[in-house]
Amino acid sequence: MNAEIEAIFLDVGNTLRIVVEDELFQARARLDLMKLVGTTDSQELFFTKLDERWKAYRKWSFANLTEASEQELWTRFLLPEFPADKIGPQSGRLTRLWRDKDGRRVPRPDVKKVVIELDKRGYTLGIIANTITETEIPDWLENDQLTSYFKAVVLSSKVQYRKPGPEIYWEAARRVGKDTSRCVYVGDNPNRDVVGTRKAGFGMVIILMDPEKLVKEPPIGENIPDRIIHECSDLLEIFPPRTSRNNGQVHLCESESPTTQ
Repeated sequence: MNAEIEAIFLDVGNTLRIVVEDELFQARARLDLMKLVGTTDSQELFFTKLDERWKAYRKWSFANLTEASEQELWTRFLLPEFPADKIGPQSGRLTRLWRDKDGRRVPRPDVKKVVIELDKRGYTLGIIANTITETEIPDWLENDQLTSYFKAVVLSSKVQYRKPGPEIYWEAARRVGKDTSRCVYVGDNPNRDVVGTRKAGFGMVIILMDPEKLVKEPPIGENIPDRIIHECSDLLEIFPPRTSRNNGQVHLCESESPTTQ
């Protein structure tokens, strides 16, 4: 099955990156968010209201398999009582601060090495992510000099549909020009990522889970993936260098050398 895989799509949250608590960073994000909005509420009241509205938005989003744009998220769902012409232009910054209040998002230590190696081995790489941010993930890729390795970055906040619906997977495969049967998805949530990937007709689905979580919440039934890994570097054991066939002969991809086999 691996020999048929040409494209590898990866999730971001809890797959390529994790959230690390940083009390000062989170406190600053909360204060900056309140200042940007210009609220006169106490911090407790302000975030209590936002949390309630956030839960209502998530319920709507999950039920409709739809993601709002950043502007719609803030003007319609989270801060509808404030003038839209004031909040709308600030929606990108508000989204980043809303996410930052939960902690710093940092890449797993082996991510860059694995991305570079998979690209070297001849795989087309892309990102498929459910997220409310439109710019933070592309900015992270640029800052970490990873942008050129990803041929498609498909974010639910940009395309408006989300996993586990198949549409976001179809869009990603279309952007890189690959048949879905030759694509694999690497995610972290069996309840969402396995079903969605298979509905889309992807050839393989892999779930990254920490050993402790796997013991507590093992995938069952239709949520069992093809493979379970514990680190991004485990992907290098699954996907060897690809080959291409010309005139009946097998050649290594141009980016590969015999030492990578």
